[in-house]
Amino acid sequence: MPAKFVHLRLHSAFSLTESTLRIGTLTELVSDDFQPAAAITDTNNMFGALEFAQSMAAAGVQPIMGAQIELEDKSGCGDVVLLAKNETGYVNLSQLLSKVLLATVGMQTPACGFRDLAHYNDGLILLTGGALTGFVGGPAGDGRASVAQQRLEKLADIFPDRLYIELQRHGLPVELASEPHLLDFAERSNLPLVATNDCRFEDPSMGQPHDTLVCIGTGRKISEQDRLRYSSEHYFKKSSQMIELFEDIPEAIENTLVVARRCSVMAETRAPILPAFVTTKGRDEATELRAQAQSGLKIRLERHVLTESLDESERQFLSKPYEKRLAFELDIIQQMGFPGYFLIVADFIQWAKSKNIPVGPGRGSGAGSVVAWALSITDLDPLKWGLIFERFLNPERVSMPDFDIDFCQERRDEVIAYVQDKYGHDRVAQIITFGSLQARAALRDVGRVLEMPYGQVDRIAKLIPNNPANPTTIAEALKSENSLRAQRDDDEQVADLITVSMKLEGLYRHASTHAAGLVIGDRPISELVPLYRDPRSDMPVTQFNMKWVEKAGLVKFDFLGLKTLTVLQRAVDFIARRGIKIDLADIPLDDESTYSMLSNGDTVGVFQLESSGMRDVLRGLRPDRFEDIIAVVALYRPGPMENIKDYVARKHDPSQITYMHPKLEPVLAETFGIMIYQEQVQQAAQILA
Repeated sequence: MPAKFVHLRLHSAFSLTESTLRIGTLTELVSDDFQPAAAITDTNNMFGALEFAQSMAAAGVQPIMGAQIELEDKSGCGDVVLLAKNETGYVNLSQLLSKVLLATVGMQTPACGFRDLAHYNDGLILLTGGALTGFVGGPAGDGRASVAQQRLEKLADIFPDRLYIELQRHGLPVELASEPHLLDFAERSNLPLVATNDCRFEDPSMGQPHDTLVCIGTGRKISEQDRLRYSSEHYFKKSSQMIELFEDIPEAIENTLVVARRCSVMAETRAPILPAFVTTKGRDEATELRAQAQSGLKIRLERHVLTESLDESERQFLSKPYEKRLAFELDIIQQMGFPGYFLIVADFIQWAKSKNIPVGPGRGSGAGSVVAWALSITDLDPLKWGLIFERFLNPERVSMPDFDIDFCQERRDEVIAYVQDKYGHDRVAQIITFGSLQARAALRDVGRVLEMPYGQVDRIAKLIPNNPANPTTIAEALKSENSLRAQRDDDEQVADLITVSMKLEGLYRHASTHAAGLVIGDRPISELVPLYRDPRSDMPVTQFNMKWVEKAGLVKFDFLGLKTLTVLQRAVDFIARRGIKIDLADIPLDDESTYSMLSNGDTVGVFQLESSGMRDVLRGLRPDRFEDIIAVVALYRPGPMENIKDYVARKHDPSQITYMHPKLEPVLAETFGIMIYQEQVQQAAQILA
């Protein structure tokens, strides 16, 4: 039977360093208590809105979209909660938060004024805030009842029949002082009351870890008295506890259900949305893509495949596989609805190349597309290198194409500015990413808050194995590291450090900007997802991270700044001063002196070949063909590394070459019988199946 109370003020871990409640944990707590609905009200953001909505809906709980925002007037600031009633309210909440956060300079606290609140109020319900930091409850509890009354009257004008006076009972003296005034306001103004609990951690046992987290976020120490503190009652209370807590004011409990019933919107997932690509000749996108690809392929073939000495039949023979592959790819791209994506990517890459901005030749599965090669998106001939298009796009596994695009680090911003100018500055944004408290960082932060000696904490932190690719958790380290277990067992303070750190490990600590991701919308981005401003960047950033921004319908484009491209361009420029012109695209791949250098391990500063381990491999391998470089880069990773010795041995002694099946020799001959590439796996599956 559904509980008769709904939490309308829940702070998830996306209230950075203010809450320990992960969204998965929140979903379990709400559904286990059979509460019919729940609201997410993170501080000044909607970072977790879509994840919360999808998680709650999957558990059979009605998600309510909201946020706690800081409201400001001449008397000061205080928080209120805004909840979306309908689609209009959700968009207004997104746009209000976007406007406030984009206007926030540096590290100042985001604050909203009455003018903006009035402009975006449609479709929103407002709760007036608790006594600790609330816009109305705060002054009502600290002796400024007249200020609280004036604020309430202004809010009532903006939110007719959508304003609720919020009551909270966390056992704080300021709440006891404010409640009589709030009850009086409600009676005199005929405004409804609503009970909330400002939930910030799971249960009373998480009180100390939560207090430590708040200290980490505010840069304070646990022993300091004059700092922000939450009571032990700021945990997730069950419906029965809230009903008992407010048994003298039952309407405040009943109104939580009233508010929940008034809210009928949730953050939704969408199919991918792209801006329309406007063609110069008025053609539709599919026709434009086909025309550009066909003309581009002719240029590529003339430059890289066909020579003047060939007769017509030889030219046709060499061209036919490319034309057949191009037609096949174009049909798939059109069938999957992605012509616009290819045109958009081709446009900004072609623009960059026209401005002599170095662009990478192509990485990842996108290099297997002849269409991409024809459009100058990539500079690698897929047929020459045996690259398969199905790794990039496959109708049986529908997903957005995703080109990994590298630009010169120093000129990347010029390409982004071009995209902003072409599609509109309000339709282009970068993507947010969240830094979390990994094991070592958690121990160091908690140690500082607990005022433990830095040297001691540093030694303990260094007992956690350092593996950035697959970070070790504190729990895993306790199993594998005897010294760490011994220090925990022998020292009560160290045990406390480890216990608290484990409870905070993995929580989000800060927000920043993804290194490469950019989204382009067909309308202002804030109409699709809320926006945020990274203090270190002037460009808007989506409030949803990469996973959830794509589920919200926005398509990600990679604009990675690569220092190597900058270095290469500088080298070309320096050499040009001596009257020697070099085209990097035409450098021969059979230069003996280059292979001699590589075989000597003289590769310091050479991209992907400069580590000491890689240089040792090169000395043993003695590469004499470009395929060896491709193979060794692919093999030099955890897992495949165990095949390096076999590859080297088989290269120098062909008698050691074996094949898993005779039919696989054409597929594996290039790599001496060793399965290295995904293309080989796919080709083997085709042949043997």
